[in-house]
Amino acid sequence: MNSAIRRLAVAAMVLMLALMANSTYLQAFRSNELNGRNDNKRVRDQQFSVDRGAILIGTNTPIAKSDPSNDRFKYQRTYPNGPAYAPVTGYYSYLFGRAGIELNQNSELNGSDPSLAFRRIIDVISNRPQQGASVTLTLNAAAQQAAYKGLQGKKGAVVAIDPKTGKILALATTPSYDPNQLASHDLSKVSAAWKKLDADPDKPTLNRAARETYPPGSTFKLVTAAAALSSGKYTPESKTNSPAELPLPQTTTPLVNEDRKNCGGSNNATLTIALRYSCNTAFGSVGLDIGPDALRDQAAKFGFGERHLPELSGVASAFPGDPNQPQTAQSAIGQFDVRATPLQMAMVAAGIANKGEVMKPYLVQNVKTANLKTVSETKPESLHQAVTPEVAAQLTGMMVDVVKNGTGKKGQIDGIEVAGKTGTAQTSPERPPFAWFTAFAPANDPQIAVAVMIESADVARNDIAGGALAAPISKAVMEAVLQR
Repeated sequence: MNSAIRRLAVAAMVLMLALMANSTYLQAFRSNELNGRNDNKRVRDQQFSVDRGAILIGTNTPIAKSDPSNDRFKYQRTYPNGPAYAPVTGYYSYLFGRAGIELNQNSELNGSDPSLAFRRIIDVISNRPQQGASVTLTLNAAAQQAAYKGLQGKKGAVVAIDPKTGKILALATTPSYDPNQLASHDLSKVSAAWKKLDADPDKPTLNRAARETYPPGSTFKLVTAAAALSSGKYTPESKTNSPAELPLPQTTTPLVNEDRKNCGGSNNATLTIALRYSCNTAFGSVGLDIGPDALRDQAAKFGFGERHLPELSGVASAFPGDPNQPQTAQSAIGQFDVRATPLQMAMVAAGIANKGEVMKPYLVQNVKTANLKTVSETKPESLHQAVTPEVAAQLTGMMVDVVKNGTGKKGQIDGIEVAGKTGTAQTSPERPPFAWFTAFAPANDPQIAVAVMIESADVARNDIAGGALAAPISKAVMEAVLQR
């Protein structure tokens, strides 16, 4: 009997210790995760009674704020000019949780972050209600509005970066949505709005700028050119193999230029001429010459394979792992399995603009308490040295030539030298291509780098698409920052 009692007592003690260990683990290591879950109704009810901090741009202009409410919740989240900033702010919804900055800066905005512990103690002592911190973003209001306006009527995205710091100056996608509809306290209307958005075939809640990848097409030729110049085997004036059709090993299907002609009237165009006219055969030949490892390594130096903008849960761009020779030639022109976000292609342009140094992109400038005390401030941080300053200068000259004399003429700005590259990415014969343009300006002292991507470009399947559709949007965004 005593033995049985002892065994029972030991078992009870083990269970008690396990319960205590689990409780300690949950409190010490998972409390923030569990409190932050979108389906935690108890925490959600409490948080809707907190004066949530504002999301700001510029000199304290709110793009998301909390106003006093007369219903069962104390505050109503509102989004001035909501659709223009929706890919950035995300939404704060009782039924559907959070997205964007509202999700990834949630603990700062609701005041529960450990960095705000002292402020919470002061609030308790002074018997003041909990207040969240404000989050100020790096966005330039004029650039954001120019990007959003330029995208109207199209499916696509725009990203603009300060090349010298990595600050995100604009990040817009269309079609967009109004986060005010999801933040409403009329839950039946919220549910109806969500169902409508979810059923929309154009997927307006997608963040096409940072969370979706696409074939970058000819804009990837900047990466191929960078790898070629960095190899020491090429200069901007090196001759390439640029016929109308390039026979490829292991296949009877050749790589062709879109116009079925050789490059600029030559079967041996220079690398500069090949970029000017975006010749597929020339860059396919270069890709075969330097090989997939050089292309992959160069792409990685520009940021491929890494997740950027954790503030928006950004996804990684990709270069194929082990392409054969035909696939390598296709990859060198941004086709096959090469996939990139518009953010990534803006980073490529920004890295070239910044003398080869790619800066880590960031969107949150600072976090401040309700009494304006700075809790955190983001400092510029180098990500990679993608190319040498000498190679960056060579690429800049080649990109200036594209805008002055080649496919990127619609990206020109009066009185300012622009460096750019058009692109058109094909997916299948039955669907229109993607139109791209990536650029920076001024070429001699860059202040802004931009990437524009338009889905379903309803124009001829060549680099006219990037020049005709995407370049004018890039121009407008640049002019907004440069105040031209």
